[in-house]
Amino acid sequence: MITEAEEITNPSPEIPETVVAAPKPFIFNWDSVDTKGGENYTAEERSRLEQIYDNTLNSVVEHEIVEGTVVSISSKDVLINIGFKSDGLVPLTEFRHMPDLKIGDKVEVYVETQEDKNGQLILSHKQARALKSWDRVNAALEKEEVIQGFVKCRTKGGLIVDVFGIEAFLPGSQIDVKPIRDYDQFVGKTMEFKVVKINNEFKNVVVSHKILIEEELEQQKAEIMKKLEKGQVLEGTVKNITSYGVFMDLGGVDGLLHITDISWGRISHPEEVLKLDQKVNVVILDFDDEKKRIALGLKQLTPHPWSQLDENLKVGDKVKGKVVVIADYGAFVEITQGVEGLIHVSEMSWSQHLRSPHEFLKVADEIEAVILTLDREERKMSLGIKQLKPDPWTNVALKYPVGSKHKSTVKNFQNFGVFVELEEGIDGLVHISDLSWQKKIKHPSEFCKIGDPMEVVVLEVDAENRRLSLGHKQLEDNPWEVFETIFTLDSIHEGTLIKLTDKGAIIALPYGIEGFAPAKHLVKEDGRTLKVDEKAEFKILEFSKENKRILVSHSRLHEEKTMHARNAEHSEKERDRDEGAKAVKKIKESQEKTTLGDLSVLSNLKNEMESAEKKSRTKKAEEEAAVNGAVNGAVNDSASEEVKASEEEKKEE
Repeated sequence: MITEAEEITNPSPEIPETVVAAPKPFIFNWDSVDTKGGENYTAEERSRLEQIYDNTLNSVVEHEIVEGTVVSISSKDVLINIGFKSDGLVPLTEFRHMPDLKIGDKVEVYVETQEDKNGQLILSHKQARALKSWDRVNAALEKEEVIQGFVKCRTKGGLIVDVFGIEAFLPGSQIDVKPIRDYDQFVGKTMEFKVVKINNEFKNVVVSHKILIEEELEQQKAEIMKKLEKGQVLEGTVKNITSYGVFMDLGGVDGLLHITDISWGRISHPEEVLKLDQKVNVVILDFDDEKKRIALGLKQLTPHPWSQLDENLKVGDKVKGKVVVIADYGAFVEITQGVEGLIHVSEMSWSQHLRSPHEFLKVADEIEAVILTLDREERKMSLGIKQLKPDPWTNVALKYPVGSKHKSTVKNFQNFGVFVELEEGIDGLVHISDLSWQKKIKHPSEFCKIGDPMEVVVLEVDAENRRLSLGHKQLEDNPWEVFETIFTLDSIHEGTLIKLTDKGAIIALPYGIEGFAPAKHLVKEDGRTLKVDEKAEFKILEFSKENKRILVSHSRLHEEKTMHARNAEHSEKERDRDEGAKAVKKIKESQEKTTLGDLSVLSNLKNEMESAEKKSRTKKAEEEAAVNGAVNGAVNDSASEEVKASEEEKKEE
């Protein structure tokens, strides 16, 4: 007889061996069992047995994480028993992180579905790990927990680490406290990390191994800082090189070796002296306990070069060196390593015009110089290179006597004149008034350009103050002495109006000379005014050789022409009046000799002559008024005299 327990554990052969999982508990069909030779169960017994069977199965809910037991392992899958009606299969690839997986191991799985189309329970170990991992990762971030991870591969800028089944990013800067140049050495290793950042939206996790090292180093640093002293010499390793200095590893604590403390001589970059991972002895110059900053020195381990400078070296001696730096004000020359002297730009040439040091020297030039000043205590030295040549001003009066002619080069402009160079170190000034006899120059740039050659005459020599007064116009005779004979007063010359001003105009006259015409003297005969580039005849009103001034007029020409015509007419009328007077006198003298009839004829003749003379005077007065209006007061003096003469003539009449 089969017991109840045996019946449950060893079901009848007629019952299917494979129980298919279903969303609802399986209800056994007792009516289908062959009861021949067996006992029939009562309703109560059947209910009790069903309850016992149901209790042997777990209640499984989809999308939950449950724990299962590894039942078997094949080449592709792992069979997991979670206490359900059927076991579930999980791909073996999801257990890569568990290379030692074996039958009987407990693992967590995620129930994706209780029964697929084939009636199979679908589980996922990877999904279970992922869901559990995010909870564990967030907890690790909150608690600052140290976790382990497997370095899977290298990526741009760092490494990919498997942490609880999640791919986390390990930046290259967070691998170690020192720069890492080979990331591949960490691939395939299991390391400890701390979670430093989580982005839940994009499911990104950032971990750090460096932070663990730093925490350990901080403890070491605190111990090391307590033992540090200024002046202490330590061995350090070059950890990083920058343009401004070198970071040294002093055995758990970093220090900065500034570029100025590497060598007594000038260097442009620390790489000229040190290399990465190089071990050197350095001295502690200063340190900050709170900020954990340590200033190191390398050159301080060797004597200062100034202390080894030749004791016999003195002012006036010649030394050789190399140009190391060029500034706007001069150049630094290294005599020996760590000992430099300054050549000011004023000591590079005897010339009085300061120029750029780049015109004389360039970096790396090997030169010879003269010591001008030497201060061993202050460690300062000034040098000069112009002193290697004789001072050109020593015999300047003999070489450049007054009246001698020389060739020069225009070097600089000032409002008052032009500075020219006769030779290296010998400069002179050509005053603006000594540039040209004829042209009036407002600025030297109107006459020449910098770099132009210019022939000059020495006018004055002041060797004591290093000054030369030069002239350019003195190369030619003063043309104003000749112009005085050409442009005489009242002479007429053709000219061109070249420039208008507020007070008048500049007139270009023959022989390259210029004159000035006041505004009122630019009026033409038709009443219009002369314009720029218009040619006309001009009369010389004034000539001043001393002031180089010529005053001209165009209006005076047609004004005088009108005046001459009026004077000619006046003279003719005067002549007619004199002839009439003579005729009247002759008649009076012959009155006593004439008869009464003759007297009557003569009387009529006299009346006609007087009437004609009266008409002539009236006409003359009208013409004079018209002429005076046309002249319009242009020649006031002449017009005034004419009017006065006319009034006197009327009185006489």
